[in-house]
Amino acid sequence: MCGIVGYIGEDKAVDILLSGLKRLEYRGYDSAGIAVLNGGMQVSHAVGKVQQLADRVYRDWTPEFISATRLGIAHTRWATHGPPTENNAHPHLDQSGRIALVHNGIIENYSDLRQRLAAEGHTFSSDTDTEVLAHLIGEYFDGDLLSAVCGALRQVEGTFGIAAICVEQSDRMVVARRGSPIVIGLGDQETIVASDASAIVAHTDQVIYMDDDDVAVIERDGVDLRNIHNVPVSRQVSRIEWDAKAAEKGGFEHFMLKEIFEQPEALRNTIRGRLDLGRASAILSGLSLTSREMAEIQRVVLMGCGTSLHAAMIGEYFFEDLADLPADVEQAAEFRYRNPIIHSRDLAVAISQSGETADTLAAVREAKNKGALVAGVCNVVGSTIARETGLGVYLHAGPEIGVASTKAFTSQLLVLLMMALKFGRCRRLSRQSGEALCREIEQVPDLVQQVLQRNQQIAEIAAKYSAARDFFFVGRGYLYPAALEGALKLKEISYIHAEGYHAAELKHGPIALLHADVPVMALLCDVPGKEKTLGNVEECKARHAPVVAVATEGDRDAIRICEDVIEVPRTSTYLSPLVTVVAMQVFAYHVARLRGCEIDQPRNLAKSVTVE
Repeated sequence: MCGIVGYIGEDKAVDILLSGLKRLEYRGYDSAGIAVLNGGMQVSHAVGKVQQLADRVYRDWTPEFISATRLGIAHTRWATHGPPTENNAHPHLDQSGRIALVHNGIIENYSDLRQRLAAEGHTFSSDTDTEVLAHLIGEYFDGDLLSAVCGALRQVEGTFGIAAICVEQSDRMVVARRGSPIVIGLGDQETIVASDASAIVAHTDQVIYMDDDDVAVIERDGVDLRNIHNVPVSRQVSRIEWDAKAAEKGGFEHFMLKEIFEQPEALRNTIRGRLDLGRASAILSGLSLTSREMAEIQRVVLMGCGTSLHAAMIGEYFFEDLADLPADVEQAAEFRYRNPIIHSRDLAVAISQSGETADTLAAVREAKNKGALVAGVCNVVGSTIARETGLGVYLHAGPEIGVASTKAFTSQLLVLLMMALKFGRCRRLSRQSGEALCREIEQVPDLVQQVLQRNQQIAEIAAKYSAARDFFFVGRGYLYPAALEGALKLKEISYIHAEGYHAAELKHGPIALLHADVPVMALLCDVPGKEKTLGNVEECKARHAPVVAVATEGDRDAIRICEDVIEVPRTSTYLSPLVTVVAMQVFAYHVARLRGCEIDQPRNLAKSVTVE
């Protein structure tokens, strides 16, 4: 939810820190700050985007100072405690002003700690929980920053990813994590740390993903890893599988548009090497279950939040229709609080693009505690959910910078479909049906490409509705979760109030809101349920609501009854939500662009939600 960068090495730390922040700005963009050590502590803050901070730094700090600085930490914020102000921007200092700290996460007991420290004479200049932690570290400091950080963190309740530096030990920084990611990049006589690998990949592809309650002393030529009790631990060195160019716009106006158009290639990468036509099944080596073990699973529980929750809802259909396997969908944030009934023969599948979503991670731990087999579906290699499940499937969709998920969502659908295919072949799905589905999956990138070729037509339709204040999305069956996802995309980036409904629910209350200024997007692909949805469209039109259809190309019924039609290629029922959602992504993008919205960094949102 916020971005952290730290650097120590032979290069210009200020330039590297600011460049890293710009790569992480999708994680937080309401304020930013930097602290460096060069003959003392130098700190700068700014409200707004990282560019405001960069302008201030390059104006206020001399070129000679910037060129000579080799160590520092920086942060781009998405506000939790206190509004975006310079006082609330990170880094925060301890009481002495000689220790600086950047922090992602939430210190849940910060109020008690603040009262205790205030009683001991500490004064605070911000509303944040982070400043309290900085002061607490200062209380424990006796010349050894590592010991001070460990001592302070043992008093903390909540989540954190932190980096700290101090004047007395200007040859190192200390980083730690619990529930909020920290990645350590290992270079040649330099070490760079960040909350996301996108800030590291321009410097090195060799990284260490820290585990919860890991603490590390970072020096230019190495890393000393400990746990929160200052006991040495070892962690594996991993390799980043993509390069820095993958995290650039590549000529597109926005990251979101780039990522929408990357979907054919992303989906090819998701599929590559995973279809076994000889066995009419899928090869998912990360799942590492035998056919017998899969046949013994009695229920699948799919867990996610936001877009991943919508993927889970479609996955429920996949598992039940293809594998004859009961499936339940759980909103991950509620999972551990409502004491769910879980059995040892349940497979819990945690779906998270980042692999760091706090609520989904908590659901993983609860499912494991209750004895379920737990698997992850993640995009980020080495993420916490991937490590803690030890079982699952990576998306291989490449980095997704836009806050509103696009290619990760469609890759999630394909992974869930291949999982259902694999389970189905171990249970009841015939070889003939399995082979036919494999052939369909192979065609998905081309089907998505056909949707993207209608970009200009969709843009023209979007222009007609860009002034709308409210929007309804309706669908049935597989297209009901797709309607929810379409509404989410529109509200995320255009700020239009949009609601997704099962088409049959319209007349159970929501239809009261329909009138000539409330357009409806009806998902009318030629799959079971279409005729019923057409009837619901007639009900909308009777209330004078304009209807936009997403329909199979050449569908005369849709063309006859609806004001506008976005055509998508003919597919099976299983693939209909995938092509439909891509069309709605394009529609939402163009509406937001015409409204002049911040598409990649929508207000109040951040890419990875690492707090509850």
